Amino acid sequence: MMSKELNMSMKTGKGWIDIGKPDLADEFLEIAMSSIEKLYVKLLEGSDGEADIHVHKADVEKNLFKVLSYQAESAVAQGDFQKAVTCVQRCKDMLMKLPKETCYLSILCYNFGVETYELKRYEQSSFWLSQSYDIGKMDMKYSHGKEMQAKVLRLLATAYFEWDCNLYLDRALKAVSLANQEDLHPAGFFLKVKILLKSGASDEDINSAVAEFLHHEMSLDFCLNAAKLLLEHGRESVGFEFLKSVSERFESSPNHGRITLLHIEFLLQSKRELLAKQKVEEIIIGYYTGKQLLPEALNRLHIILWDMAAKHYEAKSYSEALHWYNYSVSFYTPGQIDQNLAKLQRNMASCYLHLKQVDKAKEAVKEAERCDPNSIFTKFSVYKIAVMEKDTNKAVEAVIEMGKLAEKSSQHEDKLRGEENTGTNLLSLAAQIALENEQQVVAIKALEYLAEHLQDCRQLFAALKCLVRLTLSKVMADNEEKKDEDINSMLTYLTLAHKRLAESFTDEKFTGDMKVLEAHWFRKVAWNLAVQLRGCPGKMRDFFLLSFKLSQFCPSDKAVLIAQKTCLLMAAAVDLEMGRQPVPPSEQAELLSQALQHLQACKEIWKILKLTGDFAKDPTDTLLLLYEFEARSKLNDPALHNLMESVWEQPQIEVKTLEIIASLAMESPARYPVLCKKALKSALNLHRKQTVIDVEKFSKCLHSLINLSLPTGLTDLDACVLQEAWGYFEDGLSIISSTDAYPEMEILWLMTRAWNTGIFQHTVGKCREAEQWCGLGMRFLSHLGSLKKTYEGHMTGLYSEVLDKLDRAKGFLSKEQE
Repeated sequence: MMSKELNMSMKTGKGWIDIGKPDLADEFLEIAMSSIEKLYVKLLEGSDGEADIHVHKADVEKNLFKVLSYQAESAVAQGDFQKAVTCVQRCKDMLMKLPKETCYLSILCYNFGVETYELKRYEQSSFWLSQSYDIGKMDMKYSHGKEMQAKVLRLLATAYFEWDCNLYLDRALKAVSLANQEDLHPAGFFLKVKILLKSGASDEDINSAVAEFLHHEMSLDFCLNAAKLLLEHGRESVGFEFLKSVSERFESSPNHGRITLLHIEFLLQSKRELLAKQKVEEIIIGYYTGKQLLPEALNRLHIILWDMAAKHYEAKSYSEALHWYNYSVSFYTPGQIDQNLAKLQRNMASCYLHLKQVDKAKEAVKEAERCDPNSIFTKFSVYKIAVMEKDTNKAVEAVIEMGKLAEKSSQHEDKLRGEENTGTNLLSLAAQIALENEQQVVAIKALEYLAEHLQDCRQLFAALKCLVRLTLSKVMADNEEKKDEDINSMLTYLTLAHKRLAESFTDEKFTGDMKVLEAHWFRKVAWNLAVQLRGCPGKMRDFFLLSFKLSQFCPSDKAVLIAQKTCLLMAAAVDLEMGRQPVPPSEQAELLSQALQHLQACKEIWKILKLTGDFAKDPTDTLLLLYEFEARSKLNDPALHNLMESVWEQPQIEVKTLEIIASLAMESPARYPVLCKKALKSALNLHRKQTVIDVEKFSKCLHSLINLSLPTGLTDLDACVLQEAWGYFEDGLSIISSTDAYPEMEILWLMTRAWNTGIFQHTVGKCREAEQWCGLGMRFLSHLGSLKKTYEGHMTGLYSEVLDKLDRAKGFLSKEQE
């Protein structure tokens, strides 16, 4: 039973250790240890115990060894170094009796060394690795072998090296030297050189260490890594000499080119460009004499050459950059089609352009087009040359091609984020180049694409602003020939700005405040354009409406509400004005309906705006009324009746408003004579109520009312009509009698209308009516000034004839009665 309990405890403890819970293992290992102690006691007492239990001392010692090793594992895992040391030391003491466990204990200590090394506990790691090496030497029969011993020593040397190379240099060197003695391995040589370099050893000492390499067979990769190590630590004399030896050793190897490449790289790093060029030229000569580089090495060489060219390009040493690019070209065969060759030719074209060698740049771009005609970069190179030559048509054509290629690329499902932005980045650069070269037409074409496709909100609106400014400068230049086209472009750009502002943004960098600022900028531009386009009413209205729409993205403060109200009023006014022109009825109806829509929106804003302050002197209410009246009257809208009911109820309506309503009521296609007459009557009443009557305005209002009530040329007038008109003439006489300011021409007009009405009545035999109206005319005659003498004689004579005829008619009637 005790043996079973021991085994179960040991297995359970080990299980907890293996799954990373050493704290839970301790309890079971203590139980196991207790069981072992009890078994020892039985052994010492010589007790048989249960009949089926055979206790042997060797088995007990093996179990004790296992438990101690498990306890050591648990202690290391929990960071209890002293306990682990104690347990391992007890295990080590037992190896004389259990020599077969030597390998196990050595590897266990090695594992402890690895764990603590990874935790950068170098002191503990060096202890465990030293223990591993020492234990491995105790019994060679059961040792884990020289390879493992060397591996332990290399890690021990590394631990000393990383712990403190200066303090533990000797220990590190001793450990790695022992490792190399145990088992010759490249890693050992490499580590030794690394330690020497770190410690600042002399070139002579390092040369001695390197010389060891050359006496043994080492791979090319190892030799190259060693050379890199030397050169990266600034040991150029040793490093280049070593590379020379490596080159001789691997001269027949197909990978020999890798050695030369490394040589070139470090020559360039040490600023020895001339020597590096010589090496490159040697490779080129070899390439064409049968010593070709392997593809991987050739690709690496191209990278080195391009990097050098790019470095010189950034330093504006364009001729030197071309020198390195030409090296790269040397490895391509005539007529070869390769995208990298296209890129190379484009880079060379850029250098030629900076050197003002346009013809050579053209040749390079032509070659790039041959290799990669559908590359946006190739089109960009074509574009740069066109701009430099001021070939606007070709530059615009290149921009269009770039736009198509960019759009095609953006639709590719598997595109990378960087590739997605390539098109827009190049077109942004194209626009910048065009502006720098004062080619606005080309810049506008590039910016138009950007405005449509940019996803970065700040870049998008920057492009739109640039477009607007450029086109605005053209509009202001008064080039009438293209002005309409430019105005249409402005309308397109501002409409696009509204569209993009209306979209939901996912760009976190584009804040709400930024959106408001952009909306303000574009709405003000639209407003200013509207104001300047008075000669183009349709466009004027469109820009006012755009300004209104753009302002809807701004906070509704008082200034914005006033701007919105004004935009809608102006849009409605323009629609009404356009509706007054000779246009087809359907178009007129559409214009009037649009005006009503603008007015309805304006009313809603006006309601809110009136809550923000005192607008007693603001004419908006009057304008809204008049505009709505005109639109509804000309549309023959049934809602006109309700509108006018509200007008008649207004206590403070102005005379001028009533007069305009009267005029509009009879303006084609509207015809509302009753409504017109009512408005004029109301206006006359208001005139009379004034403290000082404005006789000029009164006379005009009276003139209109009489014209409406007493149509010219009609002789057979109803008595009611004549009676109503008579009252208006009497009103005029009363005002004329009370002032000398009544316009004489209006008095003459009233006199003439009254007189002619009397004559018409005389013509149809209505003598009494004739006498009344002619008499009325004579009353007006008495108020004439300088014109009185002109009409007095003639009218007096005619009036006498009318009276005589009236008397004769009376006499005739009397005789008949007798």
